[in-house]
Amino acid sequence: MSPPEPTFRVAVDPTNPGQYFACCGLLEFAHRLRPGAEGWFTAGGFHVAAGVTLADLLAAAQAVRYATLPGGRDEEDEGAEDGPAPPLVIDIPFGLRLDWWGEDKGLKTWAGSMRVELIAAATSHAIDPGRAAPLDQAAVVFDPPKELGPGVKPPKPKKREPFYFDARRAANAHALDLGFSADDLELRTLAHPAVEFLCLVGLQRGRPRPAGRPRTFDYWTWTWPTPAPVLPVAVAGYLGDPDAVRFRFENAFRSGQRKHKAFGTAARVLPEAQW
Repeated sequence: MSPPEPTFRVAVDPTNPGQYFACCGLLEFAHRLRPGAEGWFTAGGFHVAAGVTLADLLAAAQAVRYATLPGGRDEEDEGAEDGPAPPLVIDIPFGLRLDWWGEDKGLKTWAGSMRVELIAAATSHAIDPGRAAPLDQAAVVFDPPKELGPGVKPPKPKKREPFYFDARRAANAHALDLGFSADDLELRTLAHPAVEFLCLVGLQRGRPRPAGRPRTFDYWTWTWPTPAPVLPVAVAGYLGDPDAVRFRFENAFRSGQRKHKAFGTAARVLPEAQW
């Protein structure tokens, strides 16, 4: 049986876990807009068959609105080490609750002082809907502008550091590698906003399988058209696809305080390999 005709395709590096799980996020959003959407990997690409175009999907992601949950933190509390991050609800147009970091702390890259909702809002707002290769879009990420009253001067936009899901950023994330701390110097460094935001979404349903080492995980590509509700099976390598490829990555510490982490580049795991 031949696969369905894809509605769109995005270029993806499967050794970059951020890009891989961003593809899961694209499929999740496509499913939310058009139930029954299917996705699958081919060499160098991720295909989605759905009744929505890539541009429309990215435009919806760029314009998302977030619901406020009871017990959330005020912006004045930013920087406080106050424990677990609360769930995040993407209200319009997807109706999706994100809370995976409360269950899988080994996957969490940020410390208590980092605001999930503010980083998500900044990265989603920075997505360019016109990009044919959205996972390669690089930009400095700022908070979205606020709605102000007439005559009120807008404040200077604040730069946001990403979640460090993108392995291209993680390669030089540690201060020992750079010779200085980019965070301490408040440098404006490039991020890949679509990767960071869509990966946050994709990890809600498509969780990698623990590999038996601290903060080390496995995930599998798949070549069969698969709907979003089956992502937990496909990502963890239980789909039964003989052409699935297994990858392993580490969520490594990127600071001497061992608080902040970053997804590293994944290595392909051969079937006969025993790690």
